[in-house]
Amino acid sequence: MTLERQYRPGISPSRAGDFMQCPLLFRFRTIDRLPEPPSSAAARGTLVHAVLERLYETPLGQRTRDKAAGLLPEEWDRLLAADPRLAQLFLPGGDANETQDEWLAGAGRLLGTYFTLEDPNRLQPEATELWVEHQLADGPLLRGVVDRLDVAPDGALRIVDYKTGRSPHPGYEGAALFQMRFYGLVIWRERDVLPKMLQLVYLGDGQILRAEPSERDLGNTEQRVRALWDGITAAGRSGNFPPRKSKLCNWCAHQVICPLFGGTPPTFDANLAAERLGLL
Repeated sequence: MTLERQYRPGISPSRAGDFMQCPLLFRFRTIDRLPEPPSSAAARGTLVHAVLERLYETPLGQRTRDKAAGLLPEEWDRLLAADPRLAQLFLPGGDANETQDEWLAGAGRLLGTYFTLEDPNRLQPEATELWVEHQLADGPLLRGVVDRLDVAPDGALRIVDYKTGRSPHPGYEGAALFQMRFYGLVIWRERDVLPKMLQLVYLGDGQILRAEPSERDLGNTEQRVRALWDGITAAGRSGNFPPRKSKLCNWCAHQVICPLFGGTPPTFDANLAAERLGLL
């Protein structure tokens, strides 16, 4: 049983990404916590991650494609029970442009791709879906969930993250590597061991992106996170979270209340911002 964690203000790679993409989106998600309709892509990612986590709980030698395929309907039923809204994906007007069976088959293909990239019977991770956090001195609490942490016999650490989308084009790996360096920073600070490898496994096109971080890389990441947090707290005190237009606006659930699209955001609640950003 997962124990409920006491809320403490801090920052994760996804929320840092929100602020860099659009400060107003960060506000909507972190301070206002506005509901968002289920997303087909996000749900499929959650499902595939859940199956891979269960797969690595299976004894060595039994981690097969057939086992993963058999786990799909079980994990989907579990996700539906936890969030019945996911059934809306396949109703008229829902986010999925396919039937549930077609959608599940797509998740199955992603899992099939995984087996072309790694042999799970040759891996014994230290942890999967690992909650990590570290309090920076005079800075924010860093937190997040690492998909998989591998530890070699010599103690070398590899941080692995699964992506159900396609790999970024050459020269556009920055956002993905920031996320992985963020996790590398947390584990480095907590364990006093510099991770040997950061690995992103892209199931959408069967690519693997690897990076070997240096102390300088992770030190620069820490400085970047501190600067981001300074910007976030300054916005929280002033109430100024400006919208930023980009191609990603096409997938935003909050266009109707975004000033860039003729909408009006809810009134900014300074007390709520202070509470959720730890400014009290």
